[in-house]
Amino acid sequence: MGKDRARVAHLQTMSDKRTYAYLVGARPNFIKMAPVVDAMRALRPLADHLLIHTGQHYDDSMSRVFFQELSLPRPDFFLAVGSGSHGYQTGAAMTRIESVLTETQSDVLVVPGDVNSTLAGALAATKLGVRVVHLESGLRSRDRSMPEEINRIVADHIADLCLVHSWSAVENLAAEGIHADRVRMVGNTMIDSLVRHLPLAEQSQIGDHLGVEKGHYLLVTLHRPSLVESHDLVSVVEVLEHLAEEIPVIFPMHPRTRDALDRRAIGGRLTLTPPLPYLDFLHLEAHARAVVTDSGGVQEETTFLRVPCLTLRDNTERPVTVAAGTNQVIGSGPDGLRDIWARLRNVHRPQEPPEGWDGLAGPRAAAAIVESTEAFRDTR
Repeated sequence: MGKDRARVAHLQTMSDKRTYAYLVGARPNFIKMAPVVDAMRALRPLADHLLIHTGQHYDDSMSRVFFQELSLPRPDFFLAVGSGSHGYQTGAAMTRIESVLTETQSDVLVVPGDVNSTLAGALAATKLGVRVVHLESGLRSRDRSMPEEINRIVADHIADLCLVHSWSAVENLAAEGIHADRVRMVGNTMIDSLVRHLPLAEQSQIGDHLGVEKGHYLLVTLHRPSLVESHDLVSVVEVLEHLAEEIPVIFPMHPRTRDALDRRAIGGRLTLTPPLPYLDFLHLEAHARAVVTDSGGVQEETTFLRVPCLTLRDNTERPVTVAAGTNQVIGSGPDGLRDIWARLRNVHRPQEPPEGWDGLAGPRAAAAIVESTEAFRDTR
């Protein structure tokens, strides 16, 4: 710890007139990026720091409220990309990001996660000679039918610096031939946001508003097109409705899922809500009997919170959560939910979170970004 403090103190004394740009676009990105932006502003106070919001998620409850609750600065650029096909969304974001990077003469672009905005930002920056930093690098599901898998693979191989949150991610990058000089294990910045905001989340009244008791409800999040746009959705919701006869089932719905349920006129016995603000969702997540999800970020948050998680997918790019014992991958159909109580009896609750999931990943990521950028300058 003392070595880390000395390292940060040394970096703070160095002048820096560069322009660092940070790209967000989808709900999980905000949670991952906020600690990095905070740490970079503290570490490089004389540099320019620009926040670029592509607008890939444009619903207020999935975007603007996160800037308010996570204390992210107002975006310097809002690109209003919106929804559309993968090709349209990626292309539109890439064109608009390129214009911003050119106008601002940015030196570094930090891209998080694996959404279409991530891929667009990495491509636009590298073609302009802007250094690319990929936050949450090295995750692999081994399923190339997932658009996110393609996005993360390409972003990793483009990136000048890969910031990873687990040792399995380090191994994945090494196996693909990405040199260790480009990789830094910094930990999980999403957990930084959780640690910082959990005390505030405890004050949320969302449980009282929904009429549920702590530890006596299931929390559900489902949004991936592979499920909500398939016939499996009806069968999954039917199982959830059956479970709702035994225990309340709270289902904050992504707009895509709401549209699918409305078309099928199902879900009447579930407690359905709009997408929730971060603090309300975190409160429900922390006090759930268990969480059913297809979200990668929720798998991580429940691992830190030691809450049982059932992942409604055939694979996960976050095996560290399975190794920890809190997460079980139960398949993308309804069958894995039918024996939910037997599964929950076998959940292991770890005494400690995975390495680097300690609330201090943001400062480590900032130090790695600055050191990598300085090293690059020294070699020119």
